[in-house]
Amino acid sequence: MRGFSTHDEGSDEFESPGNLAPWEALVVDAVGNVIDFWQFKRNQGRVWALLYLRGRPHNAQDLQEALGLSKGAVSILVRELEQWQIVRRVRTPADGTWRYEAEVDLMKMVRKVIEEREASLVTRVRRDLERAEKIAKEAGAPKEARQRLERMRKLSSLVEKALLAFLKTARLDVLGAFQILAGK
Repeated sequence: MRGFSTHDEGSDEFESPGNLAPWEALVVDAVGNVIDFWQFKRNQGRVWALLYLRGRPHNAQDLQEALGLSKGAVSILVRELEQWQIVRRVRTPADGTWRYEAEVDLMKMVRKVIEEREASLVTRVRRDLERAEKIAKEAGAPKEARQRLERMRKLSSLVEKALLAFLKTARLDVLGAFQILAGK
């Protein structure tokens, strides 16, 4: 897979492009790999993970040096992370320098991503399936096809409701989805 770091799993040896301790490099790259898998930028995950691990604000130069990134890359990454509310900019009173700190509420971050990406996708899919169901009925599509389409639409509605409930309660009930998938 693209961007994934490799190391010998039987060894504690791990090289970092920046000045991270080996254990930090493993964590930062592991988070970066997950973020890459979720189709965000790998280095967004690496920046957040470093800030989160260290538990204190860092300036852009600290991030550049620790992660082996260019000044421009850090600038773009922290701006994007600020938009996602994953990182926030703080000014230190001692020297007036802008620094960045990680959002530490993991549930808040997950909610934000689900709200912005997954929930809107699921809503669009449900609407498209509702429209398709109406068109299929008007076009006289075969009954069996309309029944399968109805199951798909019901499942999309249930998934949408479950996601919205999850965003409000941080609990996810998927029993109804399993029943629809089982044809009940």
